[in-house]
Amino acid sequence: MMPLTFATPNEENIIRKIGGNNEVKQHLEDLGFVVGARIRVVTQLGGNLIVNVKESRVALNKDMAAKIMI
Repeated sequence: MMPLTFATPNEENIIRKIGGNNEVKQHLEDLGFVVGARIRVVTQLGGNLIVNVKESRVALNKDMAAKIMI
């Protein structure tokens, strides 16, 4: 397991764990980041990521991306 920030762009991964407090977990879940979901990093700019999750593109800052384990 590793944080999403270390994912290779355009490689499909599966979310294994979501960290953070309950508020952060709920926010990420509302965006589609749930355990078992397929996720792909589209691009990485300065540590911030744009990812595809559940047929949507979502931008994440590096702190939020570090809470998502793949």
